[in-house]
Amino acid sequence: MAGKQNEKRKAAKSEKQQEKREKAPKQERAAEPAKTDKPGKTDKPGKPGKAGKRSGADGSGARPLRELLRVTPGERPELGRLDPSATPGGPTSKAAGAAATALLAQPLGSLQERLYAASTAGDRRRVLLVLQGMDTSGKGGTLKHVIGLFNPSGCRIKAFKAPTSQELGHPFLWRIKQELPRPGEIGIFDRSHYEDVLIARVRELVPRNRVRARYAQINRFEKALVDDGVTVVKVFLHIGYEEQRARLLERLDDPDKHWKFNVGDIEERGAWAAYQEAYEVALERCSTDAAPWYVVPADRKWYRNWAISTLLREHLEDLDPQYPKGDFDVEECRRRLLAG
Repeated sequence: MAGKQNEKRKAAKSEKQQEKREKAPKQERAAEPAKTDKPGKTDKPGKPGKAGKRSGADGSGARPLRELLRVTPGERPELGRLDPSATPGGPTSKAAGAAATALLAQPLGSLQERLYAASTAGDRRRVLLVLQGMDTSGKGGTLKHVIGLFNPSGCRIKAFKAPTSQELGHPFLWRIKQELPRPGEIGIFDRSHYEDVLIARVRELVPRNRVRARYAQINRFEKALVDDGVTVVKVFLHIGYEEQRARLLERLDDPDKHWKFNVGDIEERGAWAAYQEAYEVALERCSTDAAPWYVVPADRKWYRNWAISTLLREHLEDLDPQYPKGDFDVEECRRRLLAG
């Protein structure tokens, strides 16, 4: 009992500290992509972390992309200081980016097959890619150009919309739990449980103290997923204000894209600053050692595709799934087939 009381006191103290940090002026700190202010410019190679056998996605010894784009746990990124058109750690042109992404298809497909094969022998590991971002940031494009590199039969994709009346009758994580990937699968969430600390915060759909409580709930939920064999890859697609305007105008200019346009997107742009702050708080409070956030500059679609493909490759290589060994006599089976 004493141990539980100590934990509760620590949790309450931590919550108060988080509230003070949220109210305090923003500090001059940001996620690591801030070090890249110009397209094509990258960080200097640093000491590699525990990212698997190879330090770079191509085995070159370069710093792993997940180190470059990772939001440091407990630090609040200033999104306004992060260049959404930057290309940290990536190719230097659209053509080179498209070529590099195409080259990732074979290793990603092989890793996915090994992951699924391992599950047939009882391996419970799986991957969950969480995509969050402002409207037009490229969640749908990622599904088309990145997830398209995988075998669709091994993927479980879910786009979360406004909750239904049934979903509203349950705790906010209930509908998320229904869509989790099964062992051997790669799950992709187009929006996610983070909507409940983003739009719910900006539009004041629930009391602010309930939103604050949800950050801790999310962290516990994601830690439980990781403990159960889920590799959680959370990506914030960082698009610029002017780039979003340009993409919305493109939809208006092309009648074939009118179906993608929502008049409500204009109203949401009016709350841009509030959404950026909501994302900053969510990234700060929910980027953990177990399930860190990655900020991917998304103004350049080709870089976005390459970066997310590379992040997935790095995580799958770190899992290093193996084909299970057969439980039969190979030579005996060969003999019988040849004899028949």
